[in-house]
Order: sequence, then structure tokens, then C-alpha cells
Amino acid sequence: MTPHTPDGVADLDRAVRVAARTLARAGLAHAYGHCSARLDADSFVVCAARPMGLIGVGEAGTVVPVDGPLPEGVLGEVRLHQQIYRTRPDIGAVARTMPPRTMSLSTLRRTPRALHGPGTYFAPGVPLWDDPQLIRTDAQAEAVIAAMGGNAAVVMRGNGAVVAADTLEAMVALTWYLEDAARVDLEVLALEAAQPASFSAAVLDAEACGARATRSGRIIERMWEYLSAGDPEFPPIR
Repeated sequence: MTPHTPDGVADLDRAVRVAARTLARAGLAHAYGHCSARLDADSFVVCAARPMGLIGVGEAGTVVPVDGPLPEGVLGEVRLHQQIYRTRPDIGAVARTMPPRTMSLSTLRRTPRALHGPGTYFAPGVPLWDDPQLIRTDAQAEAVIAAMGGNAAVVMRGNGAVVAADTLEAMVALTWYLEDAARVDLEVLALEAAQPASFSAAVLDAEACGARATRSGRIIERMWEYLSAGDPEFPPIR
């Protein structure tokens, strides 16, 4: 373990590594991106500061305080994680990723509509942070997460997304859901553009979204198992 990773967090650190590699393997991150999981009320574990898909077996992350400066070597945008953990006690895991279709849609100043099941988990709509600049200050991080509010995600125009959930499993699944919702939306936008003006997609309303955004039937767990299958450190999530 690194000097920043004390004894007693090895299982969580391993789970964060699996989540990091899983996000990369799913095409949701490339050279840039990071993920974390809450350790306790005052700290969280973030993955190593390198491309998530290249994080090796046993390569330790860093314990980061929820309040206070980032430890040496931790990426600057991890302050987004800090702000979420500080303001949302229900959140247990966070990912900052670069999902390509979500990114493309965001350049139109759009975020995915609830057109099919995965999109319903972000009702009443994914907030857009309408600024493509990197988040390098606490003030920027506070503003982005304020825009996110209680949603599971916030999309940053031309700059990827942040997804937060109660567990690592859910965080990974919801990041995939966000990108799949963007995939469907982009395809439907193309269809709408080729049709008469009266033709438009059937967007699910609040009631339909509430009914569809379920976790019963091991929906989250099955997506996690599907995406993380084959990882060399596949662990049970606490």
C-alpha cells in the first residue's frame, strides 16, 4: 500500500481498482478519468493517478480527506469527489469519466433524454455544466456539484461526466446507463432530423421514469457482473 493508504482499507482499495479497470474496459474512460469509494464520513479511496485501464493488480490508490487539501500526487479534479462526499452523505462512490457519446451529445448543449430504461435513472434530466474547462479549483468543483444537485450525474459540455451512487456497483452501472442513454438519444436525433416535423421520440414522463428506474431483480448487480467479468481482482463488493 502507499503511505496514504493505511491498513484496513485493502478490500475497498481493491474494489476501486476493479471499478476503475471496468470503466475503462467498457470504453467509458481513456487516458483521463478516476473513480473512488467512500471509506467513512471523513475520507474516501481514489484510484491511482494514471489511466484507469492500466492500473495494475495490487496497485494502491490513495486515501483522501473529504475536507482539506488533496494529498500529493492526487489528480486535481478529485476535488469533484470531495465536494460530492461533503455535500451528499448518501453517496458511496463517484466516477469522473469520458463517455464518448455523452460527450458528443453535450456539445449540442444536450444531455440524454429518458427514451429507454437506462435513461430513467437520471430523471427528471441530467444537468449540464455548460463550460468545457477543466475543474482545477475548489470553487469550480463546488459550482459543478451544485449544478448536479441530487441527480445521479452531471454532464460537462465537451468534458465528460461525473456519476455518483450509493455503491461502487451502482456507480459503474449508472455510468454505463448514462452512455447508453446518450447512444440511443443520438440515434433518435438522427431519425427525428430525417422525418417530418410532426415526428418525435416518445420521452418517458416522470411517472414512467419512477416506475422503470428500479433496482429489483438484481438489475444493478447483473450489470456490474457483466461489466467486471474477467477482471483479475474481481471482488465481492461490500
